[in-house]
Amino acid sequence: MNNYDKIYVNGQWVPSEGTKTIAVHDSITEEVMATIPEGTAGDVAKAAAAAKEAFESWSALPAAERAKYMSRIGDALGGRMDEIASAISRETGMSKPLSNVIQVGLPLNSFKTAATVAESFQYSKEIGSSLVVREPIGVVGCITPWNYPLHQIAAKVAYAMAAGCTVVLKPSEVAPVDAFMLAEIIHEVGLPAGVFNLVTGTGPVVGEAIAASPDIDMVSFTGSTRAGRRVMQVGAETVKKIALELGGKSANIICDDLDAETFGKAVMAGVGKSMLNSGQTCSALTRMLVPRARLAEAETAAALVANNMKVGDPFAEGTNLGPLASAAQRERVQGYIQKGIDEGAVLVAGGLGAPEGLEKGYYVRPTVFSNVQPGMTIEQEEIFGPVLSIIPYEDDDDAVRIANGTVYGLAGAVFAADKERALRIARRMRTGQVEVNGGAFNANAPFGGYKQSGIGRELGEYGFEEFLEIKSLQM
Repeated sequence: MNNYDKIYVNGQWVPSEGTKTIAVHDSITEEVMATIPEGTAGDVAKAAAAAKEAFESWSALPAAERAKYMSRIGDALGGRMDEIASAISRETGMSKPLSNVIQVGLPLNSFKTAATVAESFQYSKEIGSSLVVREPIGVVGCITPWNYPLHQIAAKVAYAMAAGCTVVLKPSEVAPVDAFMLAEIIHEVGLPAGVFNLVTGTGPVVGEAIAASPDIDMVSFTGSTRAGRRVMQVGAETVKKIALELGGKSANIICDDLDAETFGKAVMAGVGKSMLNSGQTCSALTRMLVPRARLAEAETAAALVANNMKVGDPFAEGTNLGPLASAAQRERVQGYIQKGIDEGAVLVAGGLGAPEGLEKGYYVRPTVFSNVQPGMTIEQEEIFGPVLSIIPYEDDDDAVRIANGTVYGLAGAVFAADKERALRIARRMRTGQVEVNGGAFNANAPFGGYKQSGIGRELGEYGFEEFLEIKSLQM
């Protein structure tokens, strides 16, 4: 077991002002795998002060020099990939091979891409008699979730630091071990003191203090829509910039012009995309919209995939789905499955209880509901578990109406034989990104949502721009 007894402030590992610790549980065994400090508002004040002091010299450093640090951090993450991925698999339940590629590979890419963007970015532009310049916004508070813990940290920290900002990071207390490993790497590469600071603790204490701090110029938050609203409310007191990446209830529209084989493949792929990371994915395609006349066809294909998924130890060969990240999350998902049954959705795979032989660990059965009606709880609310809703629709207009009929707008997908038709539908979806005919996730394309899925974008050049202010110099 790892006992992390210090936080990282101003280039040093220092004790927290608080005396309490938080236990981190292994999602596979339910046993304590680590303890971390339960930080305080005082810890945040010290970290923010250190970041504020470091900002002047860090922001003045040439972009190429900042890029070198980001690139070194990326290299060092690659060197510890197996160790970090193993920790995240235990924290979140993701299968180990996927953890290597996604949970560490994507953060590595973020640090490398942030370095490249920092060097190539055009920081100034002439408009008439004005020189418009882009400058780092200042101190950024980064509050991150547990489902893709290091990926969400890197999406904020790498781009913010590359842009010339300094940061105070509060990782999720459910999956914080990777954040300590990142801090160790940052210390080893010799990043100047105060540029990166790590304070662990709870949202109501450390998160609130970050949002309220007068020394913090911007908060970048990823998590639930409810918590995001709170960050906005608290941050409004100091009129700081708030970037939010929140929940999703993404629709996957499968069109009626597909032949039987392609339709079946689209449905089967859609099940997988709804259950990536055991469904603990904000952009998961959790609502599958199919033509009413082909509902039975979709049910058969979806049930086949769900019933054949291997659920179990993330480190065992062939595992498709590991456990959920916590006992609280398991109970939440079970509650939604019960709600689906109570409201009259048709259960075609999975259901209540643990998978056979998996009584220990936060496991849930891969579950598919069909004939889900717009407005049902499982159709409207983010479940964050391996639960798919199949919803019948009448025509393209009806599909778009259903797709846009939630408070969310993070992701989506369209599958049609006619690509132009697919693109027309995709353009009508009020959402931040849409997969067209199986288009792959692009780690350098802008990621973020419409409506209550958030404000702002992460990753690539658009993510980099979020951390820059605009100044006009009238010449």
